[in-house]
Amino acid sequence: MSRVKRGIIAIKRRRNVLSQVKGYRFGRSKKERQAREAIAHAGAYAFAHRKDKKADRRRLWQIKINASLREMNMSYSKFMGAMKKKGVLLDRKVLADMAENHPAIFTRIVKSI
Repeated sequence: MSRVKRGIIAIKRRRNVLSQVKGYRFGRSKKERQAREAIAHAGAYAFAHRKDKKADRRRLWQIKINASLREMNMSYSKFMGAMKKKGVLLDRKVLADMAENHPAIFTRIVKSI
């Protein structure tokens, strides 16, 4: 059987791995084994944090709505409860944007509820 030299494939694979970890610190950007481990962890963190980002945004919207409502002597929980009872279908993202950028419209919504 003929001999197969695999140096080119190994170098190509190593180059691909190391190109993914450019900017990482210490051995993780230079050593293949550490780089592979760093890539695996980075992927797991990226997946989890994409989910966390959605929760962070929702928390921020709640804070913005609550801050605007406190100026009108109303609490966030009572406002959201009243909105549900009235059947108003505005989500928190829209309400937070109105509270921040269009306070007059937000005030009219609060007064109607």
